[in-house]
Amino acid sequence: MTPLAGGRVRVLLVEDDLRVARVNRDLLERDPEVHVVGSAATCAQGDALAQALHPDLILLDVHLPDGSGLGLLRHWRTQGRTTDVALITAADDEASVRLALAHGAFDYLIKPFTGARLAELIARHRARRLPGSAGAARLDQGRLDRLLGLNQTAPGPLPRGIDPHTLDRVAQALGASPRAVTAEEVGELVGLSRVTAWRYLEHLVRSGQAALDHQYGQAGRPVKLYRAAVGQENGG
Repeated sequence: MTPLAGGRVRVLLVEDDLRVARVNRDLLERDPEVHVVGSAATCAQGDALAQALHPDLILLDVHLPDGSGLGLLRHWRTQGRTTDVALITAADDEASVRLALAHGAFDYLIKPFTGARLAELIARHRARRLPGSAGAARLDQGRLDRLLGLNQTAPGPLPRGIDPHTLDRVAQALGASPRAVTAEEVGELVGLSRVTAWRYLEHLVRSGQAALDHQYGQAGRPVKLYRAAVGQENGG
C-alpha cells in the first residue's frame, strides 16, 4: 500500500556541531516518514542548501561560525521564503527566543532536549501543513487555524494504541475524500490494514472530527461509511 501523499517530511539541519547534527538526524529518522535531505554547518551553507533543496522544514541553530541563525532566519523572511523553521539551540535567553518568534519560527527547542520533544516538533509541523499546491487553495477558518497551530478542541492524551502521526494521516485522507469512504478504502490510501484504519476512524468519530453513515441495500450487516465532520474537510 502507498502512504498518503504529502506525509513525508524533508528536513534541512543547520548545525555546526557534527556530533549533534548526527544525533539529531538519527532521532528524526526514527520516523520512517522523515528524511534529512541535507546538513549545513554555517549560515552560508544553510542558505545555499535551503535554496537548492527546498526542504519542508529547517531546524536551525543560533550560534554558527559565520554568523547568527537568527540573522539567517531574518534574511529568509526578507527574501520571501516561508518554509517552516524551528530553532534548536543552546541560546536560552529571552531576547533570542523573542527574535526567533518575531521572525516567524514556529517552535524553539533549547539544548539539551528529549527525543519526545523533537517528535512533538515534527508533529506540530505536520499539523501545520496544508494539502495541495502552496497558495493554490483558498482557506476557511478551520484550515487557517490548523496552519496557525491552534488546537480548537484541546483534546486530552490520545488513547493507547493511537499514534498521533498515523492519526493525522488518516484524518488527512478522510478530509481529502470527496465522498464518504469505508475503513478499507482509507486503509488503502494510508497504507494500513482495514482493522487498523477502522480503529483510527472510530477515534475520529468519538472526538467529533468525523461522522459515521451506514449504507443499506444488500442483505447482511450495513456498510459503515466515514466522512470528515463539517469544518474538517480539506476542500478549497
